[in-house]
Amino acid sequence: MTFYEMSAPNASGQEISMESYKGKVLLIANTASKCGLTPQYGELQKLADQYRDQGFEVLGFPCNQFGAQEPGTSEEAASFCQMNYGVTFPVFAKVDVNGEEAHPLFRYLKEAQPGDAPQGEIAWNFTKFLVNRDGEVVGRFEPRETPESMKESIEALLA
Repeated sequence: MTFYEMSAPNASGQEISMESYKGKVLLIANTASKCGLTPQYGELQKLADQYRDQGFEVLGFPCNQFGAQEPGTSEEAASFCQMNYGVTFPVFAKVDVNGEEAHPLFRYLKEAQPGDAPQGEIAWNFTKFLVNRDGEVVGRFEPRETPESMKESIEALLA
């Protein structure tokens, strides 16, 4: 299965095909609203605003697997992002990113960019994956790597 054959429900439950992002550079992150790294939402939004006109999009996937830091519903997570960080990028339904119930999209991302963890497991909230315009997963950035630190990689893909 290719990246563009995958889909995921948005916060309202509507299934969104990744094909709708074909030709864009994507930054996909597992997120949480009660995490010490939650301010990264604001940084992700800055990137989305800065590069949107060049064909860049951020996709956020709330996840409650790390310290139960996304306890609410998918709709509550999306609302939190909009109210507290002015997020306008797509926030999807809550997903699992590790384990047997891991969403197929995150299985795909981890297989393409396993990082240093066993079986490519995601260690914490705000692990970020970079996808090029052809749907290839070309980068993985760990939670403490700030969105700001990714600018050079994003700009290279947009060039």
